[in-house]
Amino acid sequence: MDQTPGPATPPPGGLDAPIRAGIPDHGRVPKYYAVKGQLEELLDELGEGGVLPTERDLAARFEVARETLRQALRDLLIQGRVRRRGRSTVVAGPKLEQPLSLASYTEGVRRQGRIPGRTLIGLERFAADPVLAGQLGLGAGEQVWHLERVLLADGERVGLESTYLAVARVPALDREFDPGSSFYAFLREKTGVEFGAADERIETVLASPREALLIGTPPALPMLLLHRLTRDAVGVPLERVRSLYRGDRFSFTTRLEAD
Repeated sequence: MDQTPGPATPPPGGLDAPIRAGIPDHGRVPKYYAVKGQLEELLDELGEGGVLPTERDLAARFEVARETLRQALRDLLIQGRVRRRGRSTVVAGPKLEQPLSLASYTEGVRRQGRIPGRTLIGLERFAADPVLAGQLGLGAGEQVWHLERVLLADGERVGLESTYLAVARVPALDREFDPGSSFYAFLREKTGVEFGAADERIETVLASPREALLIGTPPALPMLLLHRLTRDAVGVPLERVRSLYRGDRFSFTTRLEAD
């Protein structure tokens, strides 16, 4: 008899849910994964902001060892379904969807009805090394700004952003720019720059100890790292940006069209 599995039927969760709800073809489900499914049902019942029972109570409820329960909770934490609040675990809201476009972080967050914000870590100028100078179309040793800020959404720390650009572009950046506001809006209004195009690369990383401390996350939490090189309307490099986003709080969207 042919034992080849037939076409997978999408689970009740729709296209976002894993095929066959994550159950391997051999049908054997790890105990923690079964507990995770039970926990997800509980999360739906509690709703956003709901507080989960203690680990001890949950382990007794599902009749599993505490370590099995913790593994299921770790998975849900990484997925962004739950978050820590003090010593409690609460149901998290939906992830922020950031478009892959020449729009600012501020614009993307506001479109979702959330309040964007930024906390300044540092603004300094220094002589560009040959690599950074080449990326920005400058001569080695020319002065560049480095702007570093923690990204906020509804007051929650969700990322860390580093921006590099030539001092010659905005000589008075340290005096004229409000670090809590949109940098792109500032460039448009103060310098009249017109954005042209950008090259962007995304990868998954772990935050360094310093980055994890600034963002307020465990070092083991996966992060989404974006590298962007932006050019103005005539193709001259404008900025290089390194943005680190919490993998449990962000997803990225784009639209693909046929040529």
